[in-house]
Amino acid sequence: MQQKAPWFYNKAGVATLLIALLTILYVASAWAQESAEPSVLYKANATIGAVLFFDIAFGAIQIDEVDRDGNPVLDTSGNPQKKVVSLPFLIVVLILGAIFFTFWYRWINVRGLKHSVNVIQGKYDNPEDTGEISHFRALTSALSATVGLGNIAGVAIAIQLGGPGAVFWMLIAAVFGMTAKFSSCTLSQLYRQTNADGSISGGPMYYIDIGLKQIGGGWASLGKVLAIMYALMVMGGSIGVGNMFQVNQTAEAFRSTFGLSAGANWIIGIVIAILVGAVIIGGIKRIGAATSKIVPAMCGLYVCVSLLIILMNFTKIPEAIGLIFSMAFTGNAFYGGFFGVLVWGIKRASFSNEAGIGSAAIAHAAAKTEEPVREGIVAMVGPFIDTIIVCFMTAMVVIITGAWNDPSLSQSDGVTLTTTAFESAIGWFPLVLTVSIGLFAYSTMISWAYYGERGWIYLLDHFGGAGLKTVVVFRIIFILFVIVGAVNKLDAVLDFSDAMVLGMAFPNIIGSIILAPQVLEKVRDYWSRYQSGEMEIVQ
Repeated sequence: MQQKAPWFYNKAGVATLLIALLTILYVASAWAQESAEPSVLYKANATIGAVLFFDIAFGAIQIDEVDRDGNPVLDTSGNPQKKVVSLPFLIVVLILGAIFFTFWYRWINVRGLKHSVNVIQGKYDNPEDTGEISHFRALTSALSATVGLGNIAGVAIAIQLGGPGAVFWMLIAAVFGMTAKFSSCTLSQLYRQTNADGSISGGPMYYIDIGLKQIGGGWASLGKVLAIMYALMVMGGSIGVGNMFQVNQTAEAFRSTFGLSAGANWIIGIVIAILVGAVIIGGIKRIGAATSKIVPAMCGLYVCVSLLIILMNFTKIPEAIGLIFSMAFTGNAFYGGFFGVLVWGIKRASFSNEAGIGSAAIAHAAAKTEEPVREGIVAMVGPFIDTIIVCFMTAMVVIITGAWNDPSLSQSDGVTLTTTAFESAIGWFPLVLTVSIGLFAYSTMISWAYYGERGWIYLLDHFGGAGLKTVVVFRIIFILFVIVGAVNKLDAVLDFSDAMVLGMAFPNIIGSIILAPQVLEKVRDYWSRYQSGEMEIVQ
């Protein structure tokens, strides 16, 4: 009997090894360049930034620059110095896409909110439906990837660079973002794929590819290009932002809080790698089981402490809310005027809740349901919880305590500003914040591991259906990079990863707009059955 050749001798095996090698090389290149000469990765970041974030106003929006006190900044000739406020292409695509979906689906984010809560509570669950996890676990799996350091540091950065008014635009962006997430997650259910082992693969790379192929003609080729682009980006973002950044910040937080030496990063990295591996090896069912416990606990802990501080400063609440609204439309040049405040609010909302990026659709594709629209209605609650509740809590604490207007903190990172704000009210809060960071980072990592492996499966399935057979290779790579992220400086890699994550929005929104008529047809059918009482409620 002829012995079967090892898996790495076939085409799929070669492709797997090549992808793994390229992943390692792109990370290593950031550390190999210590000279003044820009590295390949830095040059790549600049190129990606020029394409995705070019100013669509072409420098036409200019304001007179002022300092923090409102005094004009003069150039060498004594004339007021001009400041260009850019409108990044990708941010404009994100918000316009979200606005389009909201009107196209007739404000489903508002009219479907009550129904969404009932579905999440399990009132419409059917154990016989196709899928791997419940509506609730799909939601917590998706939330675990978004509720994280963006809520702690991202909000503070938005306020630092855009003032309190940026919070207003974060909330507005989240309202429209709810429909963008509804669109993505409905599509993920419409065009999901059941694998040989019964597991589910779905998300933008699948619905863009399959959906546009069904339309026919040249759309099929466009769909394939956009889908491959998305799969590559979600893998890059998974290992970078969804892995190395999370563990790196966790290690730094534990070292700072407990006074640990630099060598502790190795121990922290290894421990987290073991914890992450224990969950992700089991797939989405184990991820859903873990996040269904972690996400409510970490959100509850963080929101409760935030509310405590806000209530301790109850008399300052009207002033803080007044600042948020008044400075949303301010002409204060220090924060870039109206457009500067607007852009920073939308940008940080996008980082925080990932609406329009399509990542959450990968988790929601695995939900047990035969009603795609129902899962979209569940998913749209994500930005509401992530931004309108959790991010708003952070913003109120930072503004109420006055930390946002402290000149000594103007150049600090977002975590420092948030920590200082909380510590000024509760001296022991850094301990709670460190625990929160650890929980947020851990839950984010296990969800992004799932997102990245779905991208891997999609790509490798083009080589004789090798995706599912070789997915363990991606999981091992992901676990190893947990340690890599804990012990190395990652500036260039994280810039690249940030670009990958935000870049995911472009293929996702383009594909979703093309497929919007199909979704609208499903929405009309579902909503008419819901309003007529045809749908059976599980008691």
